[in-house]
Amino acid sequence: MRESGLNLPKRDLKPRISGITVLIDNGNPLQFFKDTINGASEFVDYVKFGWGTSIISSSLEEKIEFLRQKKIEYFFGGTLFEKFVSQGKVEQFYKYCEKHGCRYVEISNGTFDMNNKEKALFISEFSRHFTVFSEVGNKSTEKSEDFSPAQWIEWIHEDLDAGSAKVITEARESGTSGFCRGNGEIRFEIIEDIISSGIGLDRVIFEAPNKQIQTALITAAGANVNLANISFADPIALETLRLGLRSDTFHLFD
Repeated sequence: MRESGLNLPKRDLKPRISGITVLIDNGNPLQFFKDTINGASEFVDYVKFGWGTSIISSSLEEKIEFLRQKKIEYFFGGTLFEKFVSQGKVEQFYKYCEKHGCRYVEISNGTFDMNNKEKALFISEFSRHFTVFSEVGNKSTEKSEDFSPAQWIEWIHEDLDAGSAKVITEARESGTSGFCRGNGEIRFEIIEDIISSGIGLDRVIFEAPNKQIQTALITAAGANVNLANISFADPIALETLRLGLRSDTFHLFD
């Protein structure tokens, strides 16, 4: 970031444990992928290859090699993990991650019918060999509506106790489930309870696929809130939101 003389929020340099940005690659063309990483690498901490795109992406190896050159970590979407679980092939998922040199894995239960205690056993197992980012919340809008803030807090604690390095809160890439309602409305009571729970916010990553959610989370938790499911079109725009350089957050950091 250039010296400007402005009073802006302090942002840690990489590698950082808070204020991290996780981009989601949903199968972007290779050159666009590289151009984005080239132009925003100082603001990007991780790339998630969304859901099962890594299975069919023709340029996965080239993308991974480019991320290694830029010293950006990567992992595969939790839905892919759940697909392996649903077919009783967890060992194959382990080998798949190992084959691609993953140091991080995402463990979730947002699609496949698996309770959080069962998921915690997988977290414990995988955390012996990988850094685990687990995910709480459900991808079903209907099911998500039934989960109370207290349940979210319980799940986060359970995942952290099982060995998860950070816990991701579900909102999907559409922003229409998890801590969001089907119409995109944010369930602020969940966010507020997580913030006030005593769980260190450096241990929580909020999915924030659009500007509305990003702005709400920065307003509630500050410039250095951890955010995921960020589009490849948005890393620079998100950084300006974090710094109060857009109208949406202009008055937060005077």
